[in-house]
Amino acid sequence: MSKESGKAFDTRLFKRLIAHTKPYRITFYGVALAAILLSLFAVLTPIILKQIIDDAVKGADAQRLLHLTITMLVVLLGQVLSQLSFNYYANWLGESVIRDVRINLFRKMLGFKMKYFDNSSLGVLVTRAVADMQRIGEIFSQGFFVIVADLLKMLVAAGVMIYINWRLALIVFAVLPLILYATRLFQKAMKVAFTEVRAEVSNLNSFVQERITGMRIVQLFTREKIESEKFREINEKHKNAWLKTVWYNSIFFPIAEIVSSITLGLIVWYGGLQNVAGITDDVAGTVFAFIMLIDLLFRPLRQIADKFNTLQMGMVAANRVFKILDTDSSIDDLGHIEKSTIKGDITFKDVRFGYLEDEEVLHGISFDVSAGETIAIVGATGAGKSTIINLLNRFYEINSGLISVDGVDVKDYKLASLRSHIAVVLQDVFLFADTIANNISMKDSAIGISEIETAAKAIGVDEFISSLPGGYEYNVKERGTMLSSGQRQLIAFLRAYVSNPSILVLDEATSSVDTYSEQLIQKATDKITQGRTSIVIAHRLGTIKKADKIIVMDAGKIVEIGTHKELLKKGGYYSNLYEAQFLAEEVA
Repeated sequence: MSKESGKAFDTRLFKRLIAHTKPYRITFYGVALAAILLSLFAVLTPIILKQIIDDAVKGADAQRLLHLTITMLVVLLGQVLSQLSFNYYANWLGESVIRDVRINLFRKMLGFKMKYFDNSSLGVLVTRAVADMQRIGEIFSQGFFVIVADLLKMLVAAGVMIYINWRLALIVFAVLPLILYATRLFQKAMKVAFTEVRAEVSNLNSFVQERITGMRIVQLFTREKIESEKFREINEKHKNAWLKTVWYNSIFFPIAEIVSSITLGLIVWYGGLQNVAGITDDVAGTVFAFIMLIDLLFRPLRQIADKFNTLQMGMVAANRVFKILDTDSSIDDLGHIEKSTIKGDITFKDVRFGYLEDEEVLHGISFDVSAGETIAIVGATGAGKSTIINLLNRFYEINSGLISVDGVDVKDYKLASLRSHIAVVLQDVFLFADTIANNISMKDSAIGISEIETAAKAIGVDEFISSLPGGYEYNVKERGTMLSSGQRQLIAFLRAYVSNPSILVLDEATSSVDTYSEQLIQKATDKITQGRTSIVIAHRLGTIKKADKIIVMDAGKIVEIGTHKELLKKGGYYSNLYEAQFLAEEVA
């Protein structure tokens, strides 16, 4: 679908959306029935009013007046009950659909490759999962069913007009094409306008979320004035996008009101002429009925235009959400091997990889890690160290070569099985806004508080956790901002330890902590690396002297492999790196 084309309605997209109502067929048909009843009850009122004026009032028939009045009260009661049922269940259906679509969307995003998130705006994704979902729900609660109900009212009202007085009906129908044409133009214009609105909402959300997340950097570099000016510009575009929709509404609805008033005037004038000419003697009841029927014909038409705005907004939002759902960016989980335990042998054989198709990051990497070994990977920033870890976990797919665990290609493992045996401690630790206990166990019911406490004592972090208010129930807030970077690292070590992985990865785990925290982390490292395959990526070379093997990387290639002593004796890349770092620490 071309979003900018101004196409008023995308049938294919709407059919796909309606397919999500299949689990709620009974409710769907119930709402449709309520819409039909609403249209029938709505036209019964002017019919009964006509009979009251022409039969009961003119004929001075009190008994007839009482019966017709009671009948009208029954009709009004039915209309109220139908409206109540219609409003509640249309909204219920809409909320049920967006719940299902939102769950599908979140599951889809959970399976995306890291590359997708590398190239996507976090604010835009949040907009899709929250604000756009509400717009989709409004398609059912305020859009589609309301439009159907109003169309039925118009159709029945037109039929009753013809039945009562076809001459007066022709006057109304003669004016109707004008407002229909205006409505069509209005719908097309609003489609384009609402597409622009949704784009500006996404830009606004993305900008605000990114600046709030990076507020420390904004203030550190005194960019408050610059960012405020950028926000003013984005907010101005957002305002102008909305004002465009207001402008179209300001044009259309007065035109619709004028046309409706002119039609009423013509009906009263022509009805009066018929009465004067003696063509009909029940003009009073007919004119009263037509006044109400015109309202049933024109008011729903104006509402349809308004509700079509809601439908358009929902369709634009649905198009954006379905675009994500249709995105093929998931790691192929076609493996069939699922192991409860693994030894931890790792092999990289001539592995080539690039985050971009024409820019290779790893150039034929090959190395072996035996079960239980601790290896270290060192090198300058951008050498490809962290990329190796990403590929081991299959966050990205390699271009060529082979990565195997226990002699089995990682592609042959089920993703969940492979990753369940690998624990990673990153330099930038991410903690959820939850308790320490939940951040450690990741809400795994198999990991109880007693296991967490035992593990914490084993690696020497129990004392620090117990000193916090509430201990293990202490809420670290969003991203763990209530803890220092060293404390967050210790929580990450404990999280890795309680998962009892066969393969442990420590990615720059001590590069940004104080000396005391580093000592605790070093103690924790010695404990959790015992008896399991461990890969340590570090800038501080002094922390990897005990590694069984050190892999030295430069520009995506392995330039040296050996123990700490062996590499120092070579006097090569590692030796120069170590001496430079040692001298820098001495100077400091």
